[in-house]
Amino acid sequence: MTNKYLMIHNEIAKQIDKGEFTTNSLLPSEHELSDRYNTSRETIRKALNLLSQNGYIQKVRGKGSIVIKSTKVDFPVSGLVSFKELTAKMGEKPRTIVEDLSLVKPDAYIQKELNLSSKDRVWQVFRVREMGGEKVILDKDFLNKHFVPELTKEVCENSIYEYIEKELNLTISFAKKEIVVEAPTEEDHRLLDLEGFHCVVIIKNHVYLDDASLFQYTESRHRPDKFRFVDFARRTHQ
Repeated sequence: MTNKYLMIHNEIAKQIDKGEFTTNSLLPSEHELSDRYNTSRETIRKALNLLSQNGYIQKVRGKGSIVIKSTKVDFPVSGLVSFKELTAKMGEKPRTIVEDLSLVKPDAYIQKELNLSSKDRVWQVFRVREMGGEKVILDKDFLNKHFVPELTKEVCENSIYEYIEKELNLTISFAKKEIVVEAPTEEDHRLLDLEGFHCVVIIKNHVYLDDASLFQYTESRHRPDKFRFVDFARRTHQ
């Protein structure tokens, strides 16, 4: 059973993420929160301390708990979440810029990653993700044309996964992921607002359908100060 202070922390954090408590606004007082959640002020203090530790609020003597702007987005490592789904959950209004959409012959590297031959064709999609007016992600997608016969700029600006599942009636099932940190390329410098950072965090995905067909290889290149890559782990007992 979840401790009450954790439940309160999670509920307030969710409200902050959704913008119900805006940046620089004051949370209700400890007394008001104690009445609202029908619990002790000590429990409320535990919840507020955890919110402070996790970067949601700043406790200021004589004023109370001030909501501060979180500088990092929690990016789930274990899940398969589209950019549209992630930002919708956060209440963000992002922008996707399609830098390249082309049907190409895969080079040796992509042939290896997607188990293809030079006779196959792939959709090459390069998209820049803009959040808060800053270009912070470069997604480089390669999709096997056998599974995705057609692809448009409009689909790429919206959600490729939504198109695949709702229009092509395919089921995206699982992915194998690798996370690495590398020096930015000339392309990263050109397309992203790197603000002087000397590395990018790259998530490499091999994505499979429910019949275990490998249909997509992706390199998602992130500015390091904007994201936290989080996972949930459970210890198994034998």
